[in-house]
Amino acid sequence: MNLEITNQNNVFQVAGTLNKFNVHQFKNEFLNIFEKQNSLIISIENVTSIDRSGVNALAQLHNEALSKHKKLSIIGMGSDDLYEHFKSEEPAA
Repeated sequence: MNLEITNQNNVFQVAGTLNKFNVHQFKNEFLNIFEKQNSLIISIENVTSIDRSGVNALAQLHNEALSKHKKLSIIGMGSDDLYEHFKSEEPAA
């Protein structure tokens, strides 16, 4: 499934596959977004698959929000790939 990004009531819905082949589309959609908005909500509920490039794009957006003192919320469970990536990043107890 291709990547589809829609904006409904100031919540950006990301659906499909986010990978190295379409990550440029994701980056272009959110290029300079924090120049226009103080907060951003992205729903990843309908993301079926994400690779390292997609995770990095989300991380870059997060870092941009932090550096510009803006709010970024990523909601939804998303794909198992994303869950497993962040689960593997948890520090060992």
